Amino acid sequence: MTTASYRDRIREAAARSSPLVVALDCPVEIPGPAKEAGRLIGAVKGSACAVKINFHLLLRMGPSDVSGLCGAAHDAGMAAIADIKINDIGSTNEAASGALWGMGFDSVIANPIMGRDALARLAQSAHRSGAGVIALCHMSAPEARAAYGAEVLMRAGARGGEGGAGGRAEPLYRRFLEWSRAAGADGIVVGATVPGVIKECTQAARGLDVYSPGVGAQGGDGRKALAAGASYVIAGRSIIGARCPAKAAAAEAARLTGQRKA
Repeated sequence: MTTASYRDRIREAAARSSPLVVALDCPVEIPGPAKEAGRLIGAVKGSACAVKINFHLLLRMGPSDVSGLCGAAHDAGMAAIADIKINDIGSTNEAASGALWGMGFDSVIANPIMGRDALARLAQSAHRSGAGVIALCHMSAPEARAAYGAEVLMRAGARGGEGGAGGRAEPLYRRFLEWSRAAGADGIVVGATVPGVIKECTQAARGLDVYSPGVGAQGGDGRKALAAGASYVIAGRSIIGARCPAKAAAAEAARLTGQRKA
């Protein structure tokens, strides 16, 4: 890890290329996932600021393969994001994230359902290693809206916003946003498929970077996500499944940088 913070590193990478993050969500049936992921990293070099490696891909590779991919991303001027939705007790989170930093990852996506205090401990641990934490506030998958938009009663007066008398009902994603901000997370995930939620979260995030997945295959539009306030957009299948991933990534990057400069 360098002395620069994770947020500084990915911002510098985006300034050199674009706010595009490519999800290396290779199909499980592909043989040699490390080789294929390495090929894709080379293909999107210069177009993307980061690559996101999903849980199902990590499970099919050994630590040396993963370290090699993170190193390849860094050599290509990109950050490496571990998408495992980490969510457990503090000691488990710290052990898991420590292993990820050891393999070269720059940040991890975490699930705030663990609670504000556990998320804060994870963020503090990550920052000591020069890494970052991105908290999942609202998924891009259509079927996830019922859960993340569900209203929950949060009672006032106790740690983490629970307990005590009185309280208010609010969407679950809004509570996750508040916890992420209070915990010192580096960013949040809000799907590009819900631009209204992106706008709401951006206005309330007070400086948190917003990552918006679901561009392409799930129907999200990267330019609309940026216009709503997203900092980075995440595209996977529409790029890695294209006949020429390099051209697809370059085309998406051009669309996004045009929006960013408008």
